[in-house]
Amino acid sequence: MANPTPKPIPTFILHLILCCCFCSSLVMGATYNVVSFGAKSDGKTDSTTAFLNAWAKACASTNPSSVYVPQGRFLLRSATFGGQCHNKAITFTIDGTLMAPSDYRVIGNAGNWLHFQSVNGVSIRGGVLDGQGTALWSCKNSGKGNCPIGATTLAFTNSNNIAISGLTSLNSQMFHIVLNGCQNVKMQGVKVIADGNSPNTDGIHVQMSSYVTILNSKIRTGDDCISIGPGTTNLWIENIACGPGHGISIGSLGKVSREAGVQNVTVKTVTFTGTQNGVRIKTWGRPSDGFVRNVLFQDAIMVNVENPVIIDQNYCPDNKGCPGQASGVKVSDVTYQDIHGTSATQVAVKFDCSSKYPCSRIRLEDVKLTYKNQRALSSCNHADGAALGSVQPESCF
Repeated sequence: MANPTPKPIPTFILHLILCCCFCSSLVMGATYNVVSFGAKSDGKTDSTTAFLNAWAKACASTNPSSVYVPQGRFLLRSATFGGQCHNKAITFTIDGTLMAPSDYRVIGNAGNWLHFQSVNGVSIRGGVLDGQGTALWSCKNSGKGNCPIGATTLAFTNSNNIAISGLTSLNSQMFHIVLNGCQNVKMQGVKVIADGNSPNTDGIHVQMSSYVTILNSKIRTGDDCISIGPGTTNLWIENIACGPGHGISIGSLGKVSREAGVQNVTVKTVTFTGTQNGVRIKTWGRPSDGFVRNVLFQDAIMVNVENPVIIDQNYCPDNKGCPGQASGVKVSDVTYQDIHGTSATQVAVKFDCSSKYPCSRIRLEDVKLTYKNQRALSSCNHADGAALGSVQPESCF
């Protein structure tokens, strides 16, 4: 039987298809290549204005839009990408490397190198951010003084619905990535790379923010891999490789008397390798109305970690401003579950809590930490809780 002759598509359907295609192209919006705005990929020409102009075009668009950074090395001074955009979906797609000035004094007192402020719906995909911070680290480590404090590489302030994926932060002057006053943020596949002796180079810092998720990331730095500051709620951290670094820390908290608390934090499936700390809560030894509650540390592997499990509520650097004072931060409902591995010191579990507000409802479940192939020790000071299942070292509650 012969195939029937195809019937022509009715005209109104053709018009509908064309209309839909046209609408789809409008919805996708435009892509703004920073090179079209004068950026140079030679690593020497200041491309700050070109990046800001590309951002301004994307921000002014009424449809989702994209800022594109092609391969190459782009030199940028400190730049702020402001909000009040017409659309709520701007993507920064980075195939190249963004470089801070090699002279650390250029941005050293700017606070932030790349700053997104009051934005909504911004995504950053791929790319390398090179803070070129090694010279500043040397200045700080020399003890000579007269060094700028250093700039955070990437900061989001008062921003919502943010996504960061596949990004590498290299040699930041100070903190690598900071979220301050943000809601609904997802980070995944992030790499942080800095020397173990790089001062104040926290990998990811979160404060005054809610509903933040950090997934599948590798952090090698000189300070906390992830630090959790005041006002952080509903934070989820999963599948992180940390080391070198100072571990994953809640705090330091309680430096000031009036401070928002931290609650509903989950840290799971993390490997710490050669770090100063594993999972840590740190508060100043001084009055405060802050708190830490409803925290779960789950499925952590420690490999030669100095302080695998630690609560330190007597933090008082150089014994200035707080000698002999008790921390006012109330720590409660903290669970350590499935924590295994090796400690680099004999005391693998240390709870040094506030004498005024002892730690309460601390829970250890299925913990096994050893020191030099032998039993490790635990230490408790003003801490109350329970041990369930197999717990080594033996609980000191």
